[in-house]
Amino acid sequence: MPLKLHTVICSTRPGRVGLPIAKWFHAAALEHGKFACELADLADFNLPVYNEPTHPRLQKYEHDHTKKWSASVAAADAFVFVTPEYNFGPPPSLLNALDYLYLEWNYKPAAFVSYGGASGGIRAVQTAKLTLTTLKMAPIVEAVAIPMAPRQVNEAGDFTPSDAQVAATTTMLDELLRWAAALKPLRQPTG
Repeated sequence: MPLKLHTVICSTRPGRVGLPIAKWFHAAALEHGKFACELADLADFNLPVYNEPTHPRLQKYEHDHTKKWSASVAAADAFVFVTPEYNFGPPPSLLNALDYLYLEWNYKPAAFVSYGGASGGIRAVQTAKLTLTTLKMAPIVEAVAIPMAPRQVNEAGDFTPSDAQVAATTTMLDELLRWAAALKPLRQPTG
């Protein structure tokens, strides 16, 4: 059974360019053919600012939105976060979604498809990686950066990647697969 990859759309803003980028990436991951792929949109989970009364480590969730998010994250073996850069950092929706859970993230690799202005979102990725390591995740180096992303979205709302972005996608997915397989023994229940 193939390892499960969740591509997470991190922006919840109406009119977000992340949606067509994520749809393109998800199709590329399916074509890659080495993961069971799922597209997870943070907007669909509708997570308010963290509102659980107990620490996530206890997994005593009271709210249905948290239980739904927990089940989604727990089911994945690896993640690709499709994220914009807001003021040199990740969007609050991503940080909030990460903070909702703890054990569900542990020992899973993550990669990024980032977008923004001239930097292509790489400053947001660097900041997000600090949070991921605290959740016992393994953010990998390989990534896809998309500078000036709206220029690559046509009038129909479809994203067209550059040749370099297509090549980076394949390299990133190959490496993410290696990490997901290597970390799998750590994700098994103990004693």
